[in-house]
Amino acid sequence: MLHTVNKSSFERNSLQSCINTIDDTSVILLIEDGVISAANNANSSMLTDLASQGRVYALKGDVEARGISSKVANNIKLVDYAGFVDLVVEHGTAVSWV
Repeated sequence: MLHTVNKSSFERNSLQSCINTIDDTSVILLIEDGVISAANNANSSMLTDLASQGRVYALKGDVEARGISSKVANNIKLVDYAGFVDLVVEHGTAVSWV
């Protein structure tokens, strides 16, 4: 299952709720302000384990729009819109965390 998170972890607890809920086959795609959680900061630690498993993605255009390209944590994969579509197709079901 694909889980999209569009809010910063500084603004809402959507990312933490998502992480607490997902199963072992799910992946997370950070979009919009959710990409702020991809930057190396105090909140990025909650993504570290999932990212090391290759299960965390961030939308490249949103990362670039927020000027954090050089700050994205290791192992978080950047995808473009075609990559977003590929993730939806691959995982079949998408859940949005707002």
